Amino acid sequence: MNQRNYQREMEQVISRNEKEGKIPRLLLHSCCAPCSSYVLELLNRYFFITVLYYNPNIYPPEEIRHRADEQERLIASMPSEHTITYLEGSYEPEVFYRTVQGHEGDKEGGERCFLCYRLRLEEAARQAKAGGYDYFTTTLSISPLKNAAKLNAIGEELARQYGVPYLTSDFKKKNGYKRSTELSREYGLYRQDYCGCVFSKRERENVKID
Repeated sequence: MNQRNYQREMEQVISRNEKEGKIPRLLLHSCCAPCSSYVLELLNRYFFITVLYYNPNIYPPEEIRHRADEQERLIASMPSEHTITYLEGSYEPEVFYRTVQGHEGDKEGGERCFLCYRLRLEEAARQAKAGGYDYFTTTLSISPLKNAAKLNAIGEELARQYGVPYLTSDFKKKNGYKRSTELSREYGLYRQDYCGCVFSKRERENVKID
C-alpha cells in the first residue's frame, strides 16, 4: 500500500483554489507560536486564517498564558498577505485529564498523545463548523515527534462528522520544521523544551536527570 503524501495533497487543494480564484477561510489550531510560525508564513498567502489556541493539556497554568501571549505576539509581528485573526479557547485542564484517564503512564508519542490530538482537533472542528470556515487543520504535524498519519486520520474522521473539510498536511516536509526554528529565532519566540502536558514535562525532566 502506497504511503500518502499529505504535503502534496495540501498543495493540490491550494492549487485548485487558486485556479478557481478562491481565498478560503481556514481555522488553524495552533499548539504554540514556534510551531505556527512556518505554517502561517506558508498558508497566509492562500487563506484567510484564524488561529485557534486551544490546548487544555498545557501544564502548569502559567505556561498556558505564556504560550498564548507568544502566539498573539507572533501574529501581531508577522507580515501577512491576508488577514490573520486570533481566537483563544477555554483552558480546561480537567477535560484533558478526563480524556487521557488510564493512559497517564503511556510513553510520549503513544495512545495518550493520540487522545490529546483528538481532543484539540475536535474543538477545532466544532469551531470551524460554528464559524462557517472552509477548512480546518492543525500545526501539530510540523513537529518531528508528532505522528502525521494519525493526525490526518483523526482530522479526516472529524471532517466527516462535522461537515467541514480537513486540510491534510505534514508541515515538517520541505524543511518546514527547520524553517520554524529559524523564524523562532528571528522573532525571539519562547521555545519550550517539553510538549506541554504534565506527563511530557515529567518525562523530559527524567531524561535530564538520567
